[in-house]
Amino acid sequence: MAFPPRPPRGAFNPRFRKEQQQEHRTNHMIRVPQVRLVGDNVTVGVYSTQEAQKMAQEQGLDLVEISPQADPPVCKIIDYNKFLYEKKKKEKEMKANSKTAEVKEIRFTPGTDDHDFDFKARHAETFLKEGNKVKAYVQFKGRAIMFKERGELVLLKFAERLAESGQPEGMPKLEGKRMLMIIAPKSQKKKKDAKEG
Repeated sequence: MAFPPRPPRGAFNPRFRKEQQQEHRTNHMIRVPQVRLVGDNVTVGVYSTQEAQKMAQEQGLDLVEISPQADPPVCKIIDYNKFLYEKKKKEKEMKANSKTAEVKEIRFTPGTDDHDFDFKARHAETFLKEGNKVKAYVQFKGRAIMFKERGELVLLKFAERLAESGQPEGMPKLEGKRMLMIIAPKSQKKKKDAKEG
């Protein structure tokens, strides 16, 4: 007659509680009668959990449940810490690739001097190289709106200055008391092709 499994020794100690918070069940935490083993280092098939645990032990690795919903649950014999590390690394890479581009704002006035202009252009170059868009705008105060051509010139000069790393999404346009222009980063691929070509 089979007895219900006893709670593992030390079920009440903090280490056990930590295991309870693990993302995957491993080793003695897997309490189903049988599992399906997959992976390179085993003969794929259904084994009793005890047998699978013994196989993992013999290889000095962990039995890790990777698909608990399957019937029987799917497990792999792997180094769990390494598995977690690889998983985190993959997630980080995916996150980096899908990083949503931010829109960084750069503000000018119709009378922005050259020093200030260069300083802002250098910042914008950095933003574009990081894959962000730059929203450059000239703020007109009071009667300065009369010099909107000057504002347009500032923005066009700015776009020209950033031609290596970005391209305008359109011509400068007036919105209320500000004139703005959005500059998008040039894709890395185009740059690479230009270098190779």
